[in-house]
Amino acid sequence: MSNNVKEIFTGGSSGAPPAPAALAAKVRTLAPSMTRSMQRVAEAVAGDPAGCAALTVTGLAELTGTSEATVVRTARLLGYPGYRDLRLALAGLAAQQQSGRAPAVTADIAVDDPIADVVAKLAYDEQQTLVDTAAGLDTAQLGAAVSALAAARRIDIYGVGASSLVAQDLAQKLLRIGMLAHAMGDPHLSVTNAVLLRSKDVAVAITHSGSTGDVIEPLRVAFEHGATTIAITGRPDGPVTQYADHVLTTSTARESELRPAAMSSRTSQLLVVDCLFVGVAQRTYETAAPALAASYEALAHRHSPRSR
Repeated sequence: MSNNVKEIFTGGSSGAPPAPAALAAKVRTLAPSMTRSMQRVAEAVAGDPAGCAALTVTGLAELTGTSEATVVRTARLLGYPGYRDLRLALAGLAAQQQSGRAPAVTADIAVDDPIADVVAKLAYDEQQTLVDTAAGLDTAQLGAAVSALAAARRIDIYGVGASSLVAQDLAQKLLRIGMLAHAMGDPHLSVTNAVLLRSKDVAVAITHSGSTGDVIEPLRVAFEHGATTIAITGRPDGPVTQYADHVLTTSTARESELRPAAMSSRTSQLLVVDCLFVGVAQRTYETAAPALAASYEALAHRHSPRSR
């Protein structure tokens, strides 16, 4: 890892040590750049801060099967001047966990937060959103949804507000591999088109709350007309699931005054969309690959310097 990159994460040798609650996120970020012995030290302190805080540098080296020098190097890479500072941070993190207080790195961004803290908090929350969504995604439901999309004659996708952006993303991806897909942003148009769907068609509703009327109504109409229906939602018990053959659950976003739920929910929705797209591309590879290549070729001249 370059010195510049390292300074971004550690704050440089002259910067303040990172907050205790940032330790686990920092370990996940920096682990790929560490040696295996340093990874063992980093994983140990992130996994058991209370236990490691009670150890001397020699004790931690013995616990991880490394050397005292490796422990010190790991502490410095994580942004602490020395092992003593790392132990203090571990003790602070352990105290936070025992008291049940929320960690410092959360989505609760204050109006006077420095921009560096904003970046750290948003990056941490985005990462957790993706991890939580992947962990909670029902792969059987995902596989069934992929099968339905891959065999669809026509695909209509409903979403309003931030979810409309995700609907457009899915439609554009499917269009690039030759699928007939449309993102319906107008509620009236969504319903009038849903009336025309039949058993070989698929309707996809994207709503974080699971209760958006302008999304539920066209999905209901599509469901009643025999189309296969899919709901991408953060509320698996929401009204939208009544009309969904397949439900794909996204992470429930934590909302705050300066960060509406739409920001986090969009991240998790886009992960599900990417999973659907890749799954469909795999199922239809013989036609998807040439279609994608043709679309790249059609746009190639727009990315090349113009000849004079």
